[in-house]
Amino acid sequence: MYPPICLKKNTAIVAALFCLAACSQPAQEPPAPAPSVTVLKLQSAPVVLSDTLPGRVAAYRTADIRPQVGGIVLRRQFEQGADVRAGQKLFQLNPAPFQADVDLAAAALQHAVATAQRATTQAERLKPLMEADAISGQAYDDAVAQREQASANVAQARAALARRRLDLAFASIDAPISGRIGSELVSEGALVGQADAAPMARIQQIDQVYVDVRQPASALASLQASGPAGVDKLPVAILAADGSEYPVKGRILFSGISIDAGTGDATIRVLVDNPQRQLLPGMFVRARIARTTQADGLLLPQQAVLRNSDGAAQAWVLDARHKASLKSIAVGDVIAHQYVVTGGLRAGDTVVVEGQERLQPGATAAPQPWKRAGVQAAAASTTPR
Repeated sequence: MYPPICLKKNTAIVAALFCLAACSQPAQEPPAPAPSVTVLKLQSAPVVLSDTLPGRVAAYRTADIRPQVGGIVLRRQFEQGADVRAGQKLFQLNPAPFQADVDLAAAALQHAVATAQRATTQAERLKPLMEADAISGQAYDDAVAQREQASANVAQARAALARRRLDLAFASIDAPISGRIGSELVSEGALVGQADAAPMARIQQIDQVYVDVRQPASALASLQASGPAGVDKLPVAILAADGSEYPVKGRILFSGISIDAGTGDATIRVLVDNPQRQLLPGMFVRARIARTTQADGLLLPQQAVLRNSDGAAQAWVLDARHKASLKSIAVGDVIAHQYVVTGGLRAGDTVVVEGQERLQPGATAAPQPWKRAGVQAAAASTTPR
């Protein structure tokens, strides 16, 4: 038997040998965690495809205020830039000359009536004398002719008096339509006439306005595909310069009546309700006009779409086991920063929106639901600090 001291030495040596053997083996690294990505599960929904076209606002109705008689402007009877109603008095011309013409025509009518009465009485007196052969028939015929001529003179005098009274009424210039009137274009004391080139003022009805947009003639086919009865049913949104949408409603009145030979564009006229008078004549706006509707459309955020060296669209897709694969897809129009998917994907597919740079084909990902920037900003604003 070995002494106890020798046994202790042998045990220490064996332990040291085991320790050296363990240290000589390489250490195993832990597996890398799955890359974190944000994903979106595609869902089909009705998608309206539209075109955004530049347009210009025009007044629904415009009336240039012009005098129907010549005269001196005595006073302006409206507030510039205000709303006026049809029949409201706008300008007053000096009525004195027209009143004098009325008085003269009235006197002429009175003279014609007196002459006609005398001629009628003369003809009535000569009639029994002619029947008794006391006077010739020619004398009676002359008296009847004078009576008829006097009656015609009365009618002519009445017409002249009516015309003079109409001129007197025209000395007060009224609004022909309701709307908003601009600045006066003639001052008080100015001499105006029917031959003047410039109007005295201008009224524009803008509670409704037209928006005239131009579209290439080649794009009219899809617009007219809905048929003549359906064009006015297409929704039209009016956009400001910053892209914001005006709170107004529009509908198409007509499109493609004629084609501009120089540009090849057709004019589309849109009637827009404008109760708050936000759209003013002459403004440049943009109109978003619906082109067609897809009942089961797919929308994909723009950041989820990648492009290869040939420019073809691609997207990363996760299967049920979160395995990543890169698929070729086809996309079309852009709606609110989202592509309309036309091929390569279907409803129910899980598409990677952010974090694609961390993926490799066949790699397992750690998906997180993707949220729109607006939703994320709202959540951040409500988070306590």
